[in-house]
Amino acid sequence: MDEHAIRFMQHALALARKGIGLASPNPTVGCVIVREGQIVGEGFHQYESRDHAEIVALKAAGEKARGATLYVTLEPCNHTSRTGPCAEAIIAAGMQRVVAAMDDPNPVNSGRGFERLRAAGIEVFTGVCEDEARRLNEAFAWWIRTKRPFVTLKSALTLDGQLALPHPGKKAATRSQKHSASEWITSEESRAEVQRMRHASDALLTGIGTVLADDPLLTDRSGLARRKRLLRVVLDSKLRLSPKARIVETTDNDLLVFTSAKLNSQRARKLLDAGVELMPVGTMGKHINLKSVLVELGRREITGVLLEAGPTLNGAALAASIVHKLFLFYAPKIAGDNRVPFAIAPNLKMPALQNVRTHQFGPDIGIEAYLRDVYKK
Repeated sequence: MDEHAIRFMQHALALARKGIGLASPNPTVGCVIVREGQIVGEGFHQYESRDHAEIVALKAAGEKARGATLYVTLEPCNHTSRTGPCAEAIIAAGMQRVVAAMDDPNPVNSGRGFERLRAAGIEVFTGVCEDEARRLNEAFAWWIRTKRPFVTLKSALTLDGQLALPHPGKKAATRSQKHSASEWITSEESRAEVQRMRHASDALLTGIGTVLADDPLLTDRSGLARRKRLLRVVLDSKLRLSPKARIVETTDNDLLVFTSAKLNSQRARKLLDAGVELMPVGTMGKHINLKSVLVELGRREITGVLLEAGPTLNGAALAASIVHKLFLFYAPKIAGDNRVPFAIAPNLKMPALQNVRTHQFGPDIGIEAYLRDVYKK
């Protein structure tokens, strides 16, 4: 395809990104309708509005869609679910050509949308800006085929691989002092990117060790619109979570705790009264069964999970092979000790990292790498 096709597809991808936080558990999709070199209709998908991106763009274009070219970031659907098939609507509108970035990873539709369009005499071209489109919907692609969420392990580290800097002076006496005494490893630019990553996720997963050490909020503070609140998930086998923790005090039907402890204890009752959802789960050895956790999250239509944890859970997640992608923020700082390593996982065997990319966030370097290709069949 020529540079015009790439330009219009990039515009469609920009529209699709407007659906981040608003489309899940559906994919984020953008669509542009072009006639005689001019955009006559465009749209993106939002779950609550039901209409797929193609339908939004067709309604905007009206009669101008006849004989035009439709650019879409994902193969149009050819089945009926919450909405009718987009392929039929495109045919009915009299479109001449469809240019798509990627096939639909949904087994129900994969290839069928293109087949229907071609059978109706519409020219179909695929693969324009495919890599970018695939990255945009990698969580959906994994969830729709496995019913388990895509897991991104995110960590902020010093150059010597530590998750925390040593605290100067004595340990803070109160919770507020402790919180103000903590020193960020990474820059404001990196922390803003983390908030964007939280916004693009359905759930944030951490361990009780991180909650006890840092008393974090673990909320989406990006300021961007989202359809449902970020689900905060804590793994707490012995139920050590305090009802006075900030994550508990700020709960609004968005805090889920997996535990292997009994749910009739006084601590459990206090957490339940505070609005915390407690979910019993089995263990594997000393750790909560992570695969059981992901099965439950997938059942709740959680497509993407951001893992922000300490060395124990990081190591357990890598050892259990549940991590799909790493995103590590390295700050130009030296901790000088080995108190809080990135991961504790003796005899860890990991596959070679794939599609490694680097990013600059202020003075920090971000390393993004995949442990598996979710599109590989």
